[in-house]
Amino acid sequence: MKIEKLGIEGVWLGKSPILTDDRGNFREWFKSAEISEMTGKEFNVEQSNTSTSKKGVIRGIHYSLAQKGQGKWITCISGSIWDVVVDIRPSSSTYKKWIGMELSANEGTSILISEGLGHAFLSLEDNSVVSYLLTTQYSPSEEFEINPLDPALGITWPDLSNFMSVKDSSAPNLQTRYQQGNLPN
Repeated sequence: MKIEKLGIEGVWLGKSPILTDDRGNFREWFKSAEISEMTGKEFNVEQSNTSTSKKGVIRGIHYSLAQKGQGKWITCISGSIWDVVVDIRPSSSTYKKWIGMELSANEGTSILISEGLGHAFLSLEDNSVVSYLLTTQYSPSEEFEINPLDPALGITWPDLSNFMSVKDSSAPNLQTRYQQGNLPN
């Protein structure tokens, strides 16, 4: 596995080879020890989730204010997505910056997202399946969302014929979350 830093502190792109033969393919997509060695960050999985999305679905921007925070290891295991990480830490030098990139099941890529960052994605194909490894368990009272179409963030979504859950489409913008005191320290 190779891991490279991206343009926001606490975000890395993981790349692992996909071995293909007549039977199909095989990939080692997560190794805690390698991640720790390459990033200096411990990543202990406490929960694992998967989602399946139709083409054009946007999920997010989601984040947790759990006491320990919530790191994420995001992998597209079928189909493809446009994955977005947003720095929502007001004290960060990259506050409001976002990074977007395609993750595809055929490319062997994953995103490591540190605690205190927001995450969203757009499904680029029907039946895109995303796996999320989380460092803390889901806690509804500590989970928040920001509207992914917030003009102040200016995220360039590759497909504007999207649809979202009511929770995401009616989510407050970043400024409102800041005024509410509901952003990471």
